[in-house]
Amino acid sequence: MATKAWVSKEKRRQELVKKYADLRRQLKKEKNYAALAKLPRDASPTRLHNRCELTGRSKGVLRKFKICRIQLRELALQGKIPGLKKASW
Repeated sequence: MATKAWVSKEKRRQELVKKYADLRRQLKKEKNYAALAKLPRDASPTRLHNRCELTGRSKGVLRKFKICRIQLRELALQGKIPGLKKASW
């Protein structure tokens, strides 16, 4: 489980990205890079990192499910993810 500080920092970044998205888009369209540089660093979407919705784990996160590989396996084995089952051949 990730520390609460990391998870809260990532949530704060996501809120900043949403807040400044329109302004960033407009400044890029106008090619006003000086004003763009004055915005907060965390307002850039490239600073976001995928995290597991359940545990906050940062590595091994599958985009489609938004959960890490470990949680995906546990939920799949419990039958809580529709259409997903363990392969056997």
